[in-house]
Amino acid sequence: MSIIAKKLIILYYFNMKKVDLPKTYDAKKVEDGIYRQWEESGFFNPDNLPGDRKESFAISMPPPNATGILHTGHVTMLAIEDLMIRYNRMKGKKTLWLPGTDHAAIATQTKVEKLLAKEKLSRQKLGREKFLRRVDQFVADSRDIIRKQTKRMGSSCDWSRERFTLDEGLTRAVKEAFVRMYDDGLIYRGHRIVNWCPRCQSTLADDEVKYKNQKAKLYYFKYGLFEVATTRPETKIGDTALAVNPKDKRYKKYIGQKLDVDFGKVKVQVKVIGDEAVDPEFGTGVVGVTPAHSQVDYQMAEKNKLLVIQVIGQDGKMTENAGPYAGMSVEKCREAFLNDLKSAGLFIKEEEIDNNLSVCYRCDTPVEPLTSDQWFVAVDKPFKLKDKSKLGWKKDTATLKELAIHVVKSGKIKIIPERFEKVYFHWLENLHDWCISRQIWYGHRIPVWQRSQKHKNTKTQKQEIYVGVNNPDGEGWIQDEDTLDTWFSSGLWTFSTLGWPASAKASAGEANDLKLYHPTSVMETGYDILFFWVARMIIMTAYCLNNIPFKVVYLHGMVRTDEGAKMSKSLDNALDPLKVIEKYGTDALRLSMILGVTPGNDFKLYDEKIAGYRNFVNKLWNISRFVIQEVGDLKLIKGKPAVKTLADEWILNRLDKTASEVSKNLDEFQFSLAGETLEQFTWNDFADWYLEIAKIEKNKDEILLYVLQNILKMWHPFCPFVTEEIWSHFNSDKLLMIEEWPKTVIARSKATKQSHVADFEFIQSIITAIRNLRGENKVEPAKLVKATVVSKNKKDLIESQTEIIKKLARLEELNVETGHAPSPQDANIISAIITGAEIYLDLSGIIDVEAEKKRVAKEIAETENYIKTIEAKLANKEFVENAPKAIVDKEKEKLAGQKEKLEKLKNNL
Repeated sequence: MSIIAKKLIILYYFNMKKVDLPKTYDAKKVEDGIYRQWEESGFFNPDNLPGDRKESFAISMPPPNATGILHTGHVTMLAIEDLMIRYNRMKGKKTLWLPGTDHAAIATQTKVEKLLAKEKLSRQKLGREKFLRRVDQFVADSRDIIRKQTKRMGSSCDWSRERFTLDEGLTRAVKEAFVRMYDDGLIYRGHRIVNWCPRCQSTLADDEVKYKNQKAKLYYFKYGLFEVATTRPETKIGDTALAVNPKDKRYKKYIGQKLDVDFGKVKVQVKVIGDEAVDPEFGTGVVGVTPAHSQVDYQMAEKNKLLVIQVIGQDGKMTENAGPYAGMSVEKCREAFLNDLKSAGLFIKEEEIDNNLSVCYRCDTPVEPLTSDQWFVAVDKPFKLKDKSKLGWKKDTATLKELAIHVVKSGKIKIIPERFEKVYFHWLENLHDWCISRQIWYGHRIPVWQRSQKHKNTKTQKQEIYVGVNNPDGEGWIQDEDTLDTWFSSGLWTFSTLGWPASAKASAGEANDLKLYHPTSVMETGYDILFFWVARMIIMTAYCLNNIPFKVVYLHGMVRTDEGAKMSKSLDNALDPLKVIEKYGTDALRLSMILGVTPGNDFKLYDEKIAGYRNFVNKLWNISRFVIQEVGDLKLIKGKPAVKTLADEWILNRLDKTASEVSKNLDEFQFSLAGETLEQFTWNDFADWYLEIAKIEKNKDEILLYVLQNILKMWHPFCPFVTEEIWSHFNSDKLLMIEEWPKTVIARSKATKQSHVADFEFIQSIITAIRNLRGENKVEPAKLVKATVVSKNKKDLIESQTEIIKKLARLEELNVETGHAPSPQDANIISAIITGAEIYLDLSGIIDVEAEKKRVAKEIAETENYIKTIEAKLANKEFVENAPKAIVDKEKEKLAGQKEKLEKLKNNL
């Protein structure tokens, strides 16, 4: 540890140590100061962590888009990842959480263009250089905001290693990956059909296209010898074939024929082809094939060697190939084309149908499939592997798709929850060549240059192409105008941020981040970008490093409102994380995103829930405050304290078991279960039982401190601020964030006296039974009652715990017998039976027996009537058959509950 770090820790101790805890915990007063202390300690950087840490644990933070502020999805990710990082740091691992932001090319450019529009400017008016300067300034401001918000969440990431996808090192990595893939024939330029956004004026990947369900018109009209039905009649001008299902007997004889088709003002020649993709049940079973404007049709064209005629341009208007409709918008052309069909007597009918409209995921503009010259990654082309051992691949060659499927199927990468593996495989198996070029200015320029050179002895021009990491030598070179798809650069994220490709050349004895931390341990992100990003990282790492990018993929669900709606800025129903933190504190927000939440499932987030976890944090504060006030010397208890009583033995055993279960659950990514187990121990075992016993038995300073300190250690990854603040009151020279995680081996120690634990649990059951009897008979808490406990084999044990039983069960007198019991005929005596004992309470003078009988009898009558009402409802077949299952089930639950209540009332009577 550096001298500076030691001095900071000493300063922390003297500045933060207080004599007493305030009555209430005020997150606003402490969170900023605590985060400053963490940052200044240097322990976010794994190089500064104390001790000999041989095992590493690394997470590459999914980089938020540099377009503004963090939303609830981001803070969910931060809460879960910080939990894992803090836990593994306390477990003694060399822990790296690498933060960063993504330039998010289309999203960022779109955002800046909207801002420019308010100034009545455009990127074209500014020019490329000035426009990019405006984007850089916007991104710098956004990154600063995101950094501050990330810190507000308590994120213990290594800011000294923060990266940006347009950093110089990452830019070099992008160029290196492109050049290698180009040289291996995995990147090529081709004229193919792509998804085109007329507003963004750029291509989109298949998974960047959203679908909106809408009502649409299906138009029927004559098509030569046939009738066709289509939702996009304007594209028929570009048809080069008619497709039918080869098994459709109606049209089988026409396959192979060429037809001249008259549409009134335009004529087309088409070839009739057979294709099993055609649904005989849709429309008339005949489909016009427009290869330039449909992915499915383009594939048919490739198989049947059809002409490809583009009739819609990149500006969303009809091209010259559309004849009399050239220059019209798609909507105007549709209207004019349908009118011309009607005038020519070719129009038959139209009907309304449900239809999925393809729109741009960034601006919601309808997407136009059209053909274009673009750069693609070939996912089905075999290439030779340089090192197949790390991937466990047995052949010398593989395709990118094969490797990405193999590493998950072979178990090298585990996806949590497991059900998403099927989704992952389905996407990859249907993956087409990946279009990686974008017609925008912001992003990584494609590292390809061209120039024309004259032959020495002729007048012909020779076209030269240069693909390289560095700029080409010589004059006349013109770089490709396009930029790379953002997912290409972010696909390299786990290793480009660790110094690749330069670090890959380091000598065997030279330590570097790539060797220490890659493959990373976990990729934690939302399930909605399993295809966008996670799959591409696996593809790119398998190719560039012949390895996997991470060992585990943990997918969290989407955040929804209390009514189940997806949170969205456009719907104005999204919670602002900063406002939530200001109101309830960071720990409350973090807990609400972890507890009660399971991997891969959406969860609800709302004010009342977060307020509940603020109360949860305050309860931990109050428990700690009681202990700190109760004990004398606030020292750290390193070893397991000596036990003096049965309760001591029990609480230490429960602590050991809890530590073991919490560790196991965290190791298995069951974060909510870990928190729930810890919550049960903290509130129930420690607060409700042991602290109350400590008030009776006294002199338990060491055990109280030992248990509390271990509780704080285990809660720290979940709610770091409040636990660090409480920890500052102990006589420690270390921050809680680098304290050692509770050892779980103690829970398996043979020294634990299990029989004593069972004895204490028996005493607990006696106290609980008495409390239940008091509650059922409405005995006021202030009233002390007499009790007799009859037990053949546990008399000595019960008598040894008389004080505890009397105080916790609110007894005036406790008699312990081995055989004799009070007369059950006595109306003032109530009883309960537990394993190993019979319990009798004497309520003489405590309640008016006759009045209580009348009250109970009245309640019995009311309950019986209510049961009849529910039974009648459930006997109604119409209700059971037509009501939602959830409502019927709820009525059944009510009936069972009321019957149980009735039985208890009758027993009381």
